[in-house]
Amino acid sequence: MATLMVQGTTSDAGKSTVVAGLCRALQRRGISVAPFKPQNMALNSAVTAEGGEIGRSTALQAQAAGVAPHTDMNPVLLKPESDRGAQVILAGKAIGSMQALDYHAYKRRARDTVMECWQRLSSRYDVIIAEGAGSPAEVNLREGDIANMGFAEAIDCPVLLVADIDRGGVFAQLCGTLALISASERARIQGLVINRFRGDIGLLEPGLEWLEQREGKPVLGVLSYLQGLMLDAEDSLSLQQRSEGDDEGMLKVVVPVLPRISNHTDLDPLRLHPRVAVSLVGPDQPMPAADVILLPGSKNTRADIEWLRQQGWEQRIQQHLRYGGRVLGICGGFQMLGEWVNDPDGIEGEPGGVAGFGLLQMTTTMAPGKQLRRVSGRLSTATGSCSIHGYEIHNGVSRGAALEQSLMSLEGRIEGAISADGRIVGTYLHGLFDGPDACEALLSLLGLASAERRRIDLDAHREQQLDRLADAIEEQLDMPAILKLVGKSG
Repeated sequence: MATLMVQGTTSDAGKSTVVAGLCRALQRRGISVAPFKPQNMALNSAVTAEGGEIGRSTALQAQAAGVAPHTDMNPVLLKPESDRGAQVILAGKAIGSMQALDYHAYKRRARDTVMECWQRLSSRYDVIIAEGAGSPAEVNLREGDIANMGFAEAIDCPVLLVADIDRGGVFAQLCGTLALISASERARIQGLVINRFRGDIGLLEPGLEWLEQREGKPVLGVLSYLQGLMLDAEDSLSLQQRSEGDDEGMLKVVVPVLPRISNHTDLDPLRLHPRVAVSLVGPDQPMPAADVILLPGSKNTRADIEWLRQQGWEQRIQQHLRYGGRVLGICGGFQMLGEWVNDPDGIEGEPGGVAGFGLLQMTTTMAPGKQLRRVSGRLSTATGSCSIHGYEIHNGVSRGAALEQSLMSLEGRIEGAISADGRIVGTYLHGLFDGPDACEALLSLLGLASAERRRIDLDAHREQQLDRLADAIEEQLDMPAILKLVGKSG
């Protein structure tokens, strides 16, 4: 057993991408490998086969490694609910919400879980590729650290340090990080990786030589900027992008970027579709022309309803429907379509309730005991019936007459709702567009003409993207040196 940890100079430096690429590169060499992220803070999550919750990026890395995602791969997941607090998920199960200072004190208990999960993984796989969180140079978070060097020192593993040149200041990122960590932590770093490089490598080489001489650390590779690479995002950073180009004749889907948006990977198949234009609308931005308004998942449904009201979305939705548009709500977005959202136990904040948009006759009550399950069933529309699969992650229980007109059946129960005129649709199912048949049927329901539909197979796309990433890793990183760090030969 060997563990190699990938840390970054900043958030979004490319740690998740490098880990996924290394997992796939090792898997293709016949090496038994698994990903591991001791602590993650993200609102995009996945449900494992045993009914636990882990970060979405870790689940993708498991796919890259050719293994089933497991809660041991991400022992601590923090899902922000406010600027100061987050839901804490330990070994796949929610244990409650904590303010930042409370969690800082709790990390001793979390550390035990991290070590137990890592030990179990280590007994099952030959190589573990671990991923840090944020940066190891965050001096205010050093005490009790379990996400970066605290973990690496506890298990005595080598570290690769990744920096993003596309942000600018890549030499300052690397030199500054190395200057701010302790001598023992610095010694642990066995190589530097520069990510997202564009241009002529010859112009960079003098800087690489200077860096190696100054820091005494080898640069193990420069990864090119992979144009169009699309992998499951860890958090909401990727939502800064917006569909570009001519959308004439396309199904126009508009998505408000909620402050606590979660599982926005539901949008990935729509982004890939050549006849769907997805527009992401942030705070104080005008709403473009739309055929469909899609209300995504939310980690704090009541707060995000209030935010939508303040931003004028309630009036936008009403006007959109008057002009014949359609609305789709997923999970938290589905709850918003109802008449009321109650939270008597304060699961998502202070106890209380808020009026929904009143578009579906139903009421949602937040209740202890999060629903976590992977499910499959049948989706029935006017054009026929097809299989559908996905996963559920929610606390709310919805009841009301609207649910009698269900959208689908999942393992013997009805799920979701659709209005009598078919223009308002809601479901708790995440990943509803992932299957090619379900995606085609749902887009038909949302108004895309049959002549414009295309089969989008998200899983096949992920596999292609992971292989493309692994090809770049093999070509541009010093794989013999990396293999040596995990006790393997080239």
